[in-house]
Amino acid sequence: MAKYKFTNEYEIRASTKMLYPYLSTPAGLQDWFADKVITEDKLYHFEWDDEIHTGRIVSQRVNKSIKFEFEEEGEGRPSYIEFKLEANEMTESSFLKITDYSSANNEEDLHKFWDGLVGNLRELVGG
Repeated sequence: MAKYKFTNEYEIRASTKMLYPYLSTPAGLQDWFADKVITEDKLYHFEWDDEIHTGRIVSQRVNKSIKFEFEEEGEGRPSYIEFKLEANEMTESSFLKITDYSSANNEEDLHKFWDGLVGNLRELVGG
């Protein structure tokens, strides 16, 4: 199955230090991103709608970025989700850039999906 790369950027009125734990810890990710997140031997098990997807961190810069790679049998290049944070000192907000490289290929649906998730995150951090 072909892969599609979706990228979007969101402004969130919170510092990168405040946001980063929501992108990098099981408890933080479970608050807005997945139904359940469990770590085991450096693997992250994300549960959505009773389906478990296993990813591992392939790159990480504290308060800057994190990238989870998901292995899928017979898919060739692995899928991944990458979160990058950039601070704007003038507005005291941060920009969250999301890259979703997966078999999901309907751009409109992906926009709605990520807009909803980031809306949940904004509610949590008050931004």
